[in-house]
Amino acid sequence: MSHNIRDTLSINPIFARPGEADLIIDRYSLPKESMLSETAYQIVHDESMLDGNARLNLATFVSTWMDERADKLYAEAYDKNAIDKDEYPQTAAIENYCWRILADLWNAPNPANSIGCSTTGSSEACMLGGLALKRRWQELRQKEGKSINKPNLIMSSAVQVCWEKFCNYFDVEPRYIPISLEHKVLDGHELAKYVDENTIGVVAILGVTYTGMYEPVEKISKALDEIQKETGFDIMIHVDGASGAMIAPFMQPNLVWDFRLPRVASINTSGHKYGLVYPGLGWIVWRDTSLLPESLIFKVSYLGGEMPTFALNFSRPGAQILLQYWAFLRYGYNGYKAVQGETMKVAQHLAKEIEKIGVFTLWNDASDIPVFAWMLNPDPDRSWTLYDLSDRLRMEGWQVPAYPMPEGLTNITVQRVVVRNGLSMDLAGRLIDDIRAQVIHLDTINSKAFSEPTAVFHH
Repeated sequence: MSHNIRDTLSINPIFARPGEADLIIDRYSLPKESMLSETAYQIVHDESMLDGNARLNLATFVSTWMDERADKLYAEAYDKNAIDKDEYPQTAAIENYCWRILADLWNAPNPANSIGCSTTGSSEACMLGGLALKRRWQELRQKEGKSINKPNLIMSSAVQVCWEKFCNYFDVEPRYIPISLEHKVLDGHELAKYVDENTIGVVAILGVTYTGMYEPVEKISKALDEIQKETGFDIMIHVDGASGAMIAPFMQPNLVWDFRLPRVASINTSGHKYGLVYPGLGWIVWRDTSLLPESLIFKVSYLGGEMPTFALNFSRPGAQILLQYWAFLRYGYNGYKAVQGETMKVAQHLAKEIEKIGVFTLWNDASDIPVFAWMLNPDPDRSWTLYDLSDRLRMEGWQVPAYPMPEGLTNITVQRVVVRNGLSMDLAGRLIDDIRAQVIHLDTINSKAFSEPTAVFHH
């Protein structure tokens, strides 16, 4: 059987060490023999260094920088299992500190009567929020002697894919409200057409993944108030605040989107996004304990003591929980406001400079979260696209994605930048210089292609 050279791993000639000089390993089978620790380290290190530079990745929302004290704390807590609350009671206590802080930040009527937990990220948090909506709906319907066979969930067509997964995995009909140029986000328009007695809830996104725009939660809530007056349907909202729930309290404190609205049952956020923590952490908080059905909470005892748990994952790292509490202590309200404010300044500066180039139209201007998108102006003589520009920027080290908009606007392609803590104004200036240079390059290639005469061959 023939093997591709990439199927095997040869450690020569760099690692010509005693006993390893002629070692060749099948990449897809467990090696029979051990190797030196430093050799294994170097192999993995050399493979991973081929990845892109995380600081120049403007596609991801996930934090790529923390300071050295956080790195030290992280290293001290690698071995903590967050689920083992009996062995690590202080990590469990710190988890409770954090979600209580979030309940207060998000204006819960009585944070002491709220309930919340950490997760591996916002995707898991959204699943838990959706499950609570579904179970609450089921239990209310069963009390009334009604069918629980056809639950549905209302959301924008621009929703993050985790909500599609939720509906698929947990047998809920997704009802997508298409966005349009007139209604760029779910804003309550025509909501009544999608709602019925089987609607378990409405998802409102505070920071749409495609563009960073807020969906107006208060406006959606008012639309549901009107629906209840007409139909009697009392429908709750889950706010997917993966990004915006850690921006709005500091940058738009007067915006009403959170537990100030009685219809908001639960809110999630990503600690590892604008919570300023390394990857692997999300949070969800319910307004009060009545909104998280008791039937969803498991009590387990095999780790040393009985404890309640509500999670899709079980064993998982506890280090990020400690890092979140560190960040809350390190920054405080004013510190978060300063960091998010500077990040917003960089994003808004980038948006203005990109618009000045003259070939783009902004979809939004980073006035919600530090994220914005733009379109390429139509030009019948232009042969390059935003995908070409994305490829050219990748050659310079930048990851700036281009993609079609969701259902309703799939004919429109946008390019998006996510600005995070760690992207300085200086780096932003370098990005603008590279975008300008690549636009000139693509235009030049384009003009040459049109101006070169067609070759004529004579027989």
